[in-house]
Amino acid sequence: MIAEVTQGVKVTVETEYQPSYSNPGQYHFVFTYRITIENQSEFTVHLLRRHWYINDAAFETREVEGEGVVGQQPVLEPGQSHQYVSGCNLKSGIGKMAGTYLMERVMDGSHFNVTIPEFIMIAPMRLN
Repeated sequence: MIAEVTQGVKVTVETEYQPSYSNPGQYHFVFTYRITIENQSEFTVHLLRRHWYINDAAFETREVEGEGVVGQQPVLEPGQSHQYVSGCNLKSGIGKMAGTYLMERVMDGSHFNVTIPEFIMIAPMRLN
């Protein structure tokens, strides 16, 4: 598990390789990641957008940007958290992801970026 705090918002990431959805012979490796966003600040925050960089070891870096997370734009009061699970496909079986969430401080409408800490995805057979 990896975590980082930006302006009172903590992002924690856990990853897992999904062998039943992967097909290494076809260069298809599937990973899931569970993200927990905790509002440790004294302000209510609203997650507006996500921006990801996905690095697949032997291939070009992909960039993914869009509204919210898995169809939601959670509002978090101080002390609240939001958790979701999503996935990523890699061709090489080795990669990493990192990015940011665009958040809004509800009190004054100000925007700020929250860092999504870089995390690594490695299919177990790639460790041999």
